Amino acid sequence: MLAGMRFWFEHSSEVSLREQVVTQVTLGILTGELAPGERLPSIRELARRFDLHANTVSGGYQQLQQEGWVESRKGSGVYVRDRSPQPPASSDAEAALTRLIANLFETTKRLGIPDRRVAEHVRARTRLVAVDRVLVVESDLELRRIVIAELSAAITVPIEGCDLGDLRGNLETAVIVALPSKVERVSAEAAGFRVHSLRVRSIPIALSEHLAASHVREGVLIGIASHWLDFLRFARTMLVAAGFDVDALIVRPANTPGWQDGLAQADAVVCDVVTATELTGVKTILSRVLADGVPEEIKALTQPQLS
Repeated sequence: MLAGMRFWFEHSSEVSLREQVVTQVTLGILTGELAPGERLPSIRELARRFDLHANTVSGGYQQLQQEGWVESRKGSGVYVRDRSPQPPASSDAEAALTRLIANLFETTKRLGIPDRRVAEHVRARTRLVAVDRVLVVESDLELRRIVIAELSAAITVPIEGCDLGDLRGNLETAVIVALPSKVERVSAEAAGFRVHSLRVRSIPIALSEHLAASHVREGVLIGIASHWLDFLRFARTMLVAAGFDVDALIVRPANTPGWQDGLAQADAVVCDVVTATELTGVKTILSRVLADGVPEEIKALTQPQLS
């Protein structure tokens, strides 16, 4: 156990060790197993612990830094980059609020607006607003479909999805949600409206619940199927790192003709909730994107909110 998460590496595989480093650190950050500001194992430490070449680990860390997941601090090490906006300290927030209110009344007095009218507007602005929908902001269409399907299990109000570039309309009556890695960008486009972060599951933990080491035996075939191409890549890399032979994996992009061919031969098929509805006659292992309890958390936000 290093850096707050478990690493797995499979040396005799066509999935490069560098790709396994990059994928596992990326997933660790997305799922919260690696927290912002957390120090990654040193190149020497990770290489020695898992019998990796130092250049392999170094190359993986460099790629992660280029993609914005981590940052190198001279003389200190490599750290998970904080990609979320930082809220001000409570004392700073109170001071800022006091200044804003003071500035508001100074401005309205200069304009000749009575304090009574200002108070009426404030009361109107803080009225309870009925939430009419949940808005999932995600540019990857297939990932968006999966998130909406998982939320639908608990939420009764309509759930809509949109690309980051299409974030418009009446946002006041919507609960806006996004995956953790996208919250910062969505917040910048949401014109001051709050964007709620969707906690995500740990893929290694999710898979290990179903695929114990005893399942890694000769002759076992595991299918991987999804419309979301990153799901295929993540699941394949993690299964190989967990000890499955790459030849024992049947990978099927569900947006290609005949994608179900051969899956009936698999002992089980790892898939998302959308793809699972399209599979019949096979044992499925659902790997959910959202962490346990997230649909219920978002459902609570659909109660009337202060505007």
